[in-house]
Amino acid sequence: MRVTIRAPKPSDTDAYTEAVLRSADHIGPWNPVEADLPGLLQKQGPGLRTYLIVDNGDGGLVGKCNVANIALGRFCNASLGYDSYLPYAGTGRMTEGLRLVVDRCFTAQRDGGLGLHRLEINVQPDNQRSSAMAKRLGFRMEGYSPRMLYINDAWRDHERYALTAEEWPGLPGGDPS
Repeated sequence: MRVTIRAPKPSDTDAYTEAVLRSADHIGPWNPVEADLPGLLQKQGPGLRTYLIVDNGDGGLVGKCNVANIALGRFCNASLGYDSYLPYAGTGRMTEGLRLVVDRCFTAQRDGGLGLHRLEINVQPDNQRSSAMAKRLGFRMEGYSPRMLYINDAWRDHERYALTAEEWPGLPGGDPS
């Protein structure tokens, strides 16, 4: 692997701000461009976990993945949202990092994971790179949600992709194909 994942920390603020602002044109059409790491750190808790994807070679920030709307109990579900940062976009590092995040999500809590059973990724239909990412990770198209999220001053439609732990090849009992 060319990347690792870890939780953000206050000392990441400058690098995070630089990565987000450098990538604003890349991120902006699909997600709000928010470089407020201290604010994101304050939101961390049982319903939200953020992972930074870090390049092993130079220590640069490849991207960020939010595991949001975490629900345990009978549901054991969450939504993934992610941004890739320049100059790493298109190098495959983000895919590697998201594989690590998905693995962490499906790993049992007793083994250091989140213990989830199901994950969703919601993508605006025109965001072809993000749709391709979901498919590369093994997520299947599950549906279409009109006017799902308010982004960039408008309600945006989204395609919904999903994956369950049984379908994830990295876990015992997961599909090896």
